[in-house]
Amino acid sequence: MAKPNYAFAKRQRDLAKKQKKEEKKRLKAEAQQQAVQEEGLSQSSVDETTADAMPTAEENS
Repeated sequence: MAKPNYAFAKRQRDLAKKQKKEEKKRLKAEAQQQAVQEEGLSQSSVDETTADAMPTAEENS
């Protein structure tokens, strides 16, 4: 009977753990980037809305 290669099994576990950690980091970065983009889009639409609603100095005179 062959004896188990514990060093190989440990290396495989460590590689899987590292890959999973990198995947989580990538997903988190994508989510954060998407949130920033959505915030930028909502900010620009808010700016346009407030610019239309606010009277200018010419209208006040």
